[in-house]
Amino acid sequence: MSFSDFITDSGKRVRKDHFRHLVQIAEIDGKITEVELEILHKEGRKFGLTDPEIDQIIDKEKDFHYVPPYSLQDKFDELYNIALVILADDEVSERERLILRRYAISAGFEDKIIDMLVVHVLEGVQNGADEEELFNSFRKKIRG
Repeated sequence: MSFSDFITDSGKRVRKDHFRHLVQIAEIDGKITEVELEILHKEGRKFGLTDPEIDQIIDKEKDFHYVPPYSLQDKFDELYNIALVILADDEVSERERLILRRYAISAGFEDKIIDMLVVHVLEGVQNGADEEELFNSFRKKIRG
């Protein structure tokens, strides 16, 4: 990962690797729909990326290796954003569910909570739950 992966042309610090994960999820079925493209642009702008930067990342995305974030909140945020992209077409294929599960495993979530986490995030996004609210309810579930 290079220094440019963290700094945009405007000097804003971003995690382009996380955005690449979103692109990979959007491309999982072989195409990026208009709805998925809109979500990618919306999420990319949250990171401070410009539309041309977003398009460039989408065009260049090929073989990217996942480097998970450290904090539980950041890991959860990534899964939440991936679920947003997966649900952009209001359908969850088994392949998309497996990809979300794979990212949860790669992010370092404990094996015993992976299945619950995937269901929790997908159902929460489908029901329109706020990201923070969903994270807090997840933390309550894992505590106890």
